[in-house]
Amino acid sequence: MQANQPRLSFWQIWNVSFGFLGVQFGFALQNANVSRILTDLGADLHSLSLFWLVAPIMGLIVQPIVGSASDRTWNKLGRRRPFILGGAIAAVVGMVLLPNAPLFVVFIAPMLMGALMVALMDASFNVCFQPFRSLVSDMVPPSQRNVGYSIQSLLINIGAVIGSILPFVLTNVVGLENTAQMGEVAPSVIWAFYIGATVLLGSVIWTVLRTKEYSPEDYNRYKGIHANAAAVEKKAPFVTRMKGFFSLVIHMPKTMRQLAIVQFFSWFALFIMWVYTTPAITQHIWNVDKQWFDPAYIASVPAVPLAITQARGEAGDWVGILFAAYSVFAAIFSVFLARLADSLGRKVVYAGALAIGGVSYMSFLLFQDLTLVNVNLWITEVTVPMGAVKLLIPMIGIGIAWAAILAMPYAMLAGSLPAEKTGVYMGIFNFTVAAPQIVSGLTAGWILNHIFDNDAKYIIVLAGVSMVLGAIAVFFVDEVTTQHATDAQNTPNSNEHPLEQGK
Repeated sequence: MQANQPRLSFWQIWNVSFGFLGVQFGFALQNANVSRILTDLGADLHSLSLFWLVAPIMGLIVQPIVGSASDRTWNKLGRRRPFILGGAIAAVVGMVLLPNAPLFVVFIAPMLMGALMVALMDASFNVCFQPFRSLVSDMVPPSQRNVGYSIQSLLINIGAVIGSILPFVLTNVVGLENTAQMGEVAPSVIWAFYIGATVLLGSVIWTVLRTKEYSPEDYNRYKGIHANAAAVEKKAPFVTRMKGFFSLVIHMPKTMRQLAIVQFFSWFALFIMWVYTTPAITQHIWNVDKQWFDPAYIASVPAVPLAITQARGEAGDWVGILFAAYSVFAAIFSVFLARLADSLGRKVVYAGALAIGGVSYMSFLLFQDLTLVNVNLWITEVTVPMGAVKLLIPMIGIGIAWAAILAMPYAMLAGSLPAEKTGVYMGIFNFTVAAPQIVSGLTAGWILNHIFDNDAKYIIVLAGVSMVLGAIAVFFVDEVTTQHATDAQNTPNSNEHPLEQGK
C-alpha cells in the first residue's frame, strides 16, 4: 500500500536543490566564456560550434548511465548524493585546468587541451545535473512539485547571475586585465574559474550534508513500489538491464515524446545563443569587422590592433552582463512560476514564455547604436555603446523563457513517470536536451558561414524563430496528472515494459 509522502518545509526543499546553485555557477562561467577562451586560443567562427559539441555529447552519454546507476544505488550517502558529490569534484578539476590550457603547450596544443577540459567539465556537470533533478522528484511530494522545481530554477538563476558577471567584476572592480593575445586567456577569466570551482564544491557539499535521503524501505513505501520487484531488477544481469533500458526508450511515455519536440526547438535556440552571442555583439554592437574572427586573416597581419583587442575584451565582459541579466529576470519570474502554472496551466505559461523568448532573440537586430554612454552598474561605471545597454531589453524575454525551460518540462514530465524509473527516465529525457544541441552544433557553423556570411547577428535571429516553433509545439503536449500516472503504474496490462511487469 502506498503511504503519503511527508511534506517538506521551504528550507528542506531549498537544501535539496542548493548545490544546483554552484553547479549552475560553473555552467554559467562556461556558457559566457568558453567561446571567448576558444577564440583566443585560435578557433574560428565556423568551427566554434563544433568545439561546443562536447557539451551535449557528454550529456547524451553520461546522464542516462548516471540516471540508471543512481536508481540502483543505496549506500551511506544515499541514492543520488554520491553522484552529485563525485561529479562536483571532477568538475572542479576541469574548471581549474581549462583557463590554464596554454600552460600545457609543451605536451598538447592549447586549443585541444581546452576542448578536453570542456569535455571533462561537461561530463562532470551532467553527472551532477541528472541526480539533482531526480533528487527533487524523490524527496518532494507531488503536491509540492511545482514549488520544488521553481525553487530549483531560482537557485539555478542565482548561480547563473553571479557566475556570468564574475569576469566583468574582476576586471572593472578588482582591476584584473580582461584582454589576451592569441593563444592566451585573460587573467580575469582565469580567476573567475578558480572562484567558480570553489563555489561549486562548497554548495554541493552543503546539499550532501544537509539533505537526508529516504531509506529504500521508506522510498518504496512512499512511491508505491513493491520491494521484491525493486530487488529483482537490481540483481538483474547487465545485458538484461540494457535490454530493459532500450525497452524504456522505445516505450517512453507519450508526454515525454511530445515534450521532445518542444525541447528540440528550445535547446536548438539556446545552443546558438551560448555559442554565438559573443561574436554577434562584438560585430553588431562594438562594430568589429568579421575578418577579426578569421584566424587566417589574423595570422596574415603583423599584430591585432589594440582597439580590436580591447573591443573584443569589452564585448566578452558585456556578454557576462547580458547572461547575468537574463538569469536575474529568470530568477524573478521563477518566483511566480509555480503560482502562474497552478492558475493558468503549465502549457499556457510554458508556451507563452517560449514565444516571448523567441521574439526577444529576433529583436537583437533592432538595437545597434554605436553612441558611447557611461553606465552606472552600482559596483562600477563603464563606457559602452548604447546598443549594448539596449540589449538588456530582450534579456527580459529570454530570462522568462529560460525560467520556464528549466522548470516546466520537468514538472509536466514528472507526473507521467513510474516512480522506480524516475532517474533513468530523467536521464533518457536528457536526450531531448542533448540531441538538438548536437544538431545545432553540426549545422549552425555551416549556416553562419554559407548563408549568413559569418554575420553572427543573423544566427541569433534564427534562434528566435526556433524558439517560437517550440512555443507552438507546447500546445500538442498531453499532460498526465500524478494520480492518473500512479493508477497506470499500478494497473497490470499487456503493454507493460519487461522491467515493470510483476509489480
